[in-house]
Amino acid sequence: MTHTLVAFHAHPDDEALLTSGTLARAAAEGHRVVVVVATDGDLGLTAQGYAADGGLGARRLEELRRSASALGAARVVYLGYADSGLEGDVPPDPQGRVRFVRAPMEEAAERLAAVLREESASVLLTYDRNGGYGHRDHVRVHEVGAHAGYLAGTPRVLQATVPRDTLARAVDLAARVYRFPPEFDRTAFTRAFSARSEITHRISVWRYAAAKRASMRAHTSQAAADDGADRTLAAFLRIPRPLFDLVFGREWFIDPGRRAGQAVSRDVFEGL
Repeated sequence: MTHTLVAFHAHPDDEALLTSGTLARAAAEGHRVVVVVATDGDLGLTAQGYAADGGLGARRLEELRRSASALGAARVVYLGYADSGLEGDVPPDPQGRVRFVRAPMEEAAERLAAVLREESASVLLTYDRNGGYGHRDHVRVHEVGAHAGYLAGTPRVLQATVPRDTLARAVDLAARVYRFPPEFDRTAFTRAFSARSEITHRISVWRYAAAKRASMRAHTSQAAADDGADRTLAAFLRIPRPLFDLVFGREWFIDPGRRAGQAVSRDVFEGL
C-alpha cells in the first residue's frame, strides 16, 4: 500500500538537513512525497551576490525545487509567508506578505491543512517543540504543523529531530577532518533538539545518502559567504562520502501520540 508523505519546513534548505533521506526513501519506495515551506527564506545568511538585488527568496525557492527533484518529490508548495529572521526584533512585514511568526495561527494552519486534505496525506513531518535549534520560524512550524494535522485529520504527525548526544558525537567526528566556521557553536547542540528517550522513529537512510547530499548541494546560496569561510552547509558537503554516509545515515522523529514503552519504529508508515 502506498501513502502520501508531506514534509512541512520553515525555509528552503531545512528539508535537506533533517528529512531529505526519509523523503528520498519514501519516494524510492513508491510513496508520493510533497514538500511544503512556510517562507521563502528571504532573510537567510548568504554572500552579498545572492541577495544584493533583493531576489534571494526567489533564488531559494528555485533551489528548493532542485532539491525536491533530487529527492524524488512530486510537488513543492510555498505557503506565502516571509522569513522572520533568526535573531533580534522581527523585521517589518514586506509589502503584501506577513512574517511567519506574525501569521495568525488559524490562518497559517488552515493553509497547510488545505494541502493535507488535497493530498489525502497519511503522514505529516514537522519539527520538535524546540524547533530543532530554536529558530523562531522552526518553533512556529511545530505549532502550526500540529494544529494543521488536527484540522485535516492527518493520521500521523511526526516531529523531525535529532538525539542531542548523537548530534554532538557526529559534530565531534566531523571536526576531526574539517574545521567548522567561526559562527558554528558546538555547545548549542547540548541545548537543542531532543533527548534520546523521546525518539519513537529511527529511519535508516544511508542507502539514500547520495540523494541527501544532492539535496544539500542544491542550496548553493546557503553555502556561500563573503569572507571566504564556509557556512555550515558547505562544511557538511566537504565531509568525505564514507564519513558523510555514516554521519547522515539515520533520521529521527517523535510521535507525540505514541504510548511510552513501545519499540522504536523503523518506518514512518508502519501501522498505517
